[in-house]
Amino acid sequence: MKFYRFFFLSIVMIAAVSAKAQDSLATAIWPKLGKNDTIRVAATYDHGYMIPWIGLREVVIMGERIWKSPQEQAAYNRLRYNVLKVMPYALFAKRRYEKLERDLALIADKKEQKRLVKECDNEIKKMFNTEIKELTITQGQILTKLIDREVGRTTYDIVKETKGKFAAFSYQLVARVVGHNLKSTYSVQEDRDIESIIRGSGYYQ
Repeated sequence: MKFYRFFFLSIVMIAAVSAKAQDSLATAIWPKLGKNDTIRVAATYDHGYMIPWIGLREVVIMGERIWKSPQEQAAYNRLRYNVLKVMPYALFAKRRYEKLERDLALIADKKEQKRLVKECDNEIKKMFNTEIKELTITQGQILTKLIDREVGRTTYDIVKETKGKFAAFSYQLVARVVGHNLKSTYSVQEDRDIESIIRGSGYYQ
């Protein structure tokens, strides 16, 4: 019986608060509209006034860089070219790996999980054989860093989790021969030029 009394009291309190809110909105002072004010916007009640507002996107303001020498500027331009060249591959890896994780979380059958991992592996290999193999050593090094940035795991860890320790070890040996390191990590401080290029590239607008 006490429960029903409490329930009834809660309804009365909610109704009273709602009525008070409606009364406040009805008596609130609204801004005067001009003939060109035709866009609907949100409004917030503040001490008797209705304050219109519009949500804005985050604006990143970056200072103009002063180069110490033409060589430094040229090096930065080369870095920018390389980062923008491999960024789409890093984003693809992020989306594909996230999809794989979601699919594996929904399936308990080990055989089906292996099939999903193999399917993902084949997609990565297909992209490698058609596009990634044309990358330079520098671009490959940047790509491994960007994968760590986007996925939150190094390329070595991804291979280890999906294909096992031996496969990760084998891939790392091959990578080291051609100047790559699958264990490369990304640091916003150490890789601040890369971070600046990504932030100014429009990928996250």
